Amino acid sequence: MCGISVIINKSNTSVDHLDIQKINDLIKHRGPDDEGFFEGPNFSFGHRRLSILGLGKEGHQPMHYNNEFTLTYNGEIYNYLELKEELKGLGHKLITSTDTEVILASYKEWGTECVSKFNGMWSFVLYDKKKNILFCSRDRFGIKPFYYLETPNNFIIGSEIKQLLPFLEKTEVNKAILLDFLITGYEEHTDSTFFKSIYKLPGGSNLTYNLSDHSKEMSPYYSIQINKDLSKLNEADSVNVYKQTLIDSVKLRLRSDVKVGACLSGGLDSSSISSLASSIHKLESSDKFNAIHAKSSELKTDESGFANQVSEHCDLDMHLIEPTIEDFQKNIDEVVSTQEEPFGSPSIFMQYFVMQKAKEINCTVMLDGQGGDETLLGYEKYYPAYLMSLKKSKMLREFINSSNNSRLSKKQLFQYFFYFTRYNIRKKRLKSRNSFIKPKYLANFECELLKKSCDSYLDIEKLQKIEINNIQLPHLLKFEDKNSMKNSIETRLPFLDYRVLETSLSIKHQFKINQGWTKYILRKAIEDKLQESVVWRKNKLGFNAPESSWMDSINDDMIKEINESEILNEIIDFTKLSFSKLDLRTKWKLYNVAKWEKTFHVSIEN
Repeated sequence: MCGISVIINKSNTSVDHLDIQKINDLIKHRGPDDEGFFEGPNFSFGHRRLSILGLGKEGHQPMHYNNEFTLTYNGEIYNYLELKEELKGLGHKLITSTDTEVILASYKEWGTECVSKFNGMWSFVLYDKKKNILFCSRDRFGIKPFYYLETPNNFIIGSEIKQLLPFLEKTEVNKAILLDFLITGYEEHTDSTFFKSIYKLPGGSNLTYNLSDHSKEMSPYYSIQINKDLSKLNEADSVNVYKQTLIDSVKLRLRSDVKVGACLSGGLDSSSISSLASSIHKLESSDKFNAIHAKSSELKTDESGFANQVSEHCDLDMHLIEPTIEDFQKNIDEVVSTQEEPFGSPSIFMQYFVMQKAKEINCTVMLDGQGGDETLLGYEKYYPAYLMSLKKSKMLREFINSSNNSRLSKKQLFQYFFYFTRYNIRKKRLKSRNSFIKPKYLANFECELLKKSCDSYLDIEKLQKIEINNIQLPHLLKFEDKNSMKNSIETRLPFLDYRVLETSLSIKHQFKINQGWTKYILRKAIEDKLQESVVWRKNKLGFNAPESSWMDSINDDMIKEINESEILNEIIDFTKLSFSKLDLRTKWKLYNVAKWEKTFHVSIEN
């Protein structure tokens, strides 16, 4: 797990070493253990290393292979041992114990098709000397970041946005992304960023850059595959297939030469991962498996009771932290800088504090439960699509079960059918809620993804794919990566093993929601590992912050920053903005934009 830096000179002259050194230094936190550089004819690679596998010099990057290829790489290929044996059988001589060398040998053997062989998370840039190209790739779901910027003189790639900012003549906000964020809450739904001219390579995509003529080609290599045979299995067989696939995913993600632990919120997803990891860990070690829980100081968002139950039941070495108002206040600037773009809720501070604790106890790898809800229909908004997938004879009974075994009332569930499927109604309500935005920005507001979401809302397969690829999962992965890597921690996500994800989407919908119980198949798969009170919980929080008390403590500063923001003064009609009537999330979004603007010196085109 590392950070990468790449500068290409379009003038075909060598890159000044100070330039690559400067942007590589900006991501020292991503790789405090080592740094390396490679100078090509008209480009330069930089690398920061966080040592996870092959802790010695053998893992130094950029890594060379047979004087043909050079690689700078961020991520983990979990099935590297299996690939290594396959490559040896094909005649390749691999001399290190690293997954980095496996990537290079795989490219030698299979070319650009090699990425389809990898099970893991990655962003890498590989120099092919003979072809004079850079082959770049990002993992299937975009777990690891890949940002790029093209200017008249350069093409720059980085693991973080701050590496690219020095190459901008002027740092300007992307108004389209800003308005989407303020109105819909979407923040990671396109290949654009909040910074004008800075983009992301989409997950599941490759980019080939020709170093001779400076042309580039971007192409997807992955799309979610549905296995229709799995949908024919009965409940018992479906549970068994899902359980074994998830267990194997956890096993692969326990491969490490440093200490591994887990983030434990007390919810079903993190509890499942913690219990499986602990049981596997006990087969090889007498040490207890580590887990970290962030306790909310507000009773309504406190899940520590459930986390303690899991810890006792699974015999974990649990570390409990309880961030205070002072902790929150002290870290606002740090987290805003870490995230690099505005975010919709202060809840991610809790994750940040968990990663701080992981660093403190020297637990360099942390498993986390991201992806469980999106792959197994864990949110209430998925009920209508599920109900529409049933035969009419079963629909009414499941409608009643859904309201009895979830947090939704029958009235709320009924309303979901109408509000979330009507683009014009949703757009009108969103515009009404944000009526303080100036008419010239609000009047012509359209959001293609919002429309696509409404059109697909009652189609369960389309809805899940949109949630995974565009709406829900991408921003959670961004928060995860930035919070963890700022603290030099690698996080691994067993639910996002592509085999687990495709199995989740392929099994019968009735086994994902059953008699109103969300994530039913996970509950059945894990019920022999956890106590009933955790397995059959209805409510879901997940490291929720005590937002009310935290935000009350900085209310005056929030109002001041919002009022002084040049960006918000261009976007907002302050005569229509009443701070006393703003809900917490809207006030936070406005404040966060103002803090982001100040942190990164962002301007707005009038």
